Parts: sequence; C-alpha cells; structure tokens
Amino acid sequence: MTTICVLGASGFVGSRLVPALIGQGHTVICGSRSPESNRSRSPNQTWVETDVMKPETLANAVKGCDTIVYLVHQMRSSGADLIERERQSAVNVTNAAYKANVSHIVYLGGPTPRDNTSRHLKARTVTGEVLRGGPVPATELKAGMIVGHGSESWLIVRDLVARLPYMILPAWLKTKSAPIDIDDVIFALTYCATQKPAESNNYQLPGPEILSGEEILTRVGAVLGWQPRVINFPYLTPRLSSHWIRLVTRADMRIATEIVEGLTSDLLMDEPT
Repeated sequence: MTTICVLGASGFVGSRLVPALIGQGHTVICGSRSPESNRSRSPNQTWVETDVMKPETLANAVKGCDTIVYLVHQMRSSGADLIERERQSAVNVTNAAYKANVSHIVYLGGPTPRDNTSRHLKARTVTGEVLRGGPVPATELKAGMIVGHGSESWLIVRDLVARLPYMILPAWLKTKSAPIDIDDVIFALTYCATQKPAESNNYQLPGPEILSGEEILTRVGAVLGWQPRVINFPYLTPRLSSHWIRLVTRADMRIATEIVEGLTSDLLMDEPT
C-alpha cells in the first residue's frame, strides 16, 4: 500500500479524502496548521503540523511518503500578494517532495477563465504550473464548483435560494460552469493518489452538465421545494454582489468576493497542457 501525506486534511475535500484513503488500506499523514484541535476530533488519524509557507514543517510531514495530495488554498488571505503566496507555497511543496524522494504530487486546482481571470483562480493556475514544472511528477485535477456540504460556493447557492423570496439576478449569473459532486472528486483524487506517473499532467473534472448560475439556482430551488422570483439587474457589479451575498448567506466575506469575481466569465474546462 501507499503512504500519502494530505496537506489540507481538515478542509472540505481533505476531511472526506482521508477516510476514503484509509478505507483502502493506505497509510495517511494528515497535514494541518492546527494538528492538536484536529487530533481531538479525529484521534484515530495521524496529524502533523504543516504550514505550506514554512518549509521546515513540510520536511517533517512528507518524510517517508510516496505521494503528496495538495489541497491547500489561501482564499482567506487578504492583500494583493495572494498569487505570490500561492506560488511560493507550491515551490515549498515541490522542494520538500524532491528532497524527501516523494514519487508523485496530486493537486486539486480549478478551471482557468478565458478572460478576466479572478485573483484566486489565477493563483490556482499558477500553483498548478509551478507543481507541474517541478522535478517531481505532478497531477493537477481541475474542478469548478464542488457540490457538497462544507463547500463555500455551494453554501452561497443554497442560502440564496433558501432565504430569498425575490432574487436580484446580476449579469454574472449568466456565465456557465460545470458543477461536480464531491463524491466524484474524492473518487478521482483517491485514484490519482495511488498512481506513480512518469511525468506531469493535468486532467479536467467537469460535472455532467454545463449550467449557468441562474440554472444552478433554479435546480437547487426545485430540490428545496422553493422557487424564488428572479429580477434581472445586469448593473450589479461582482464586488457589490459580494456584499449582498454576505448579508444573506453564511459565507466568509473574503471568500464570497473571490468566488463572485471568478464568475465574471465562463468557467469551462480548457485543453490539457
């Protein structure tokens, strides 16, 4: 079996991936900036302190591992240095993997918009490029909105539909994406984490349908048995929308801003590179 270090093990994706890997008999090292609190919640898992901006913590975590699964995104970071922080984090992970003779890095990234790239999506693109350009073979999986409890983008959609009898529809909700279920993402990550490719590559993880933001809201409303009335208002900017979203939903303000800015153009999959 494989020894796998999951960086970001306590997050939305990581907290589902770790049990899946353990269930297959793999040894899993759970990386987190708060190992003690996570250890108290999940005492049967192996937790180590990791901070992707602190190379010394990575060296300890990945020692003896075959694969690193990199799930860390710094969307909560403030300031204009987000892209540089993500780039440096990727460099740190690549260096740690190389020094520890890790065979494979798996990274969960996102689609690259064809115009008006948002800051956080640009940061994910840069992260994937750095990892795939390093000395350790890296597999980047690109997914758009991941549907499941704990996803910030899914939380925004669910709360908007459930809490608003009338909904202002800005122009950016006309853009299209391909949402994917969390179970499908876990399946893909689990498979990739057990492989040892000879070279780097990236693969798309689109959901089964291409939908506009408006269509996603309509589908969710049908599931919840509640269909809010929609009022078209194309002049509502993404930044103003993020404030409106923050008032109505439980989403973190910084994350809401980044997510909305990422929806100003279609989030459809590009060609593998």
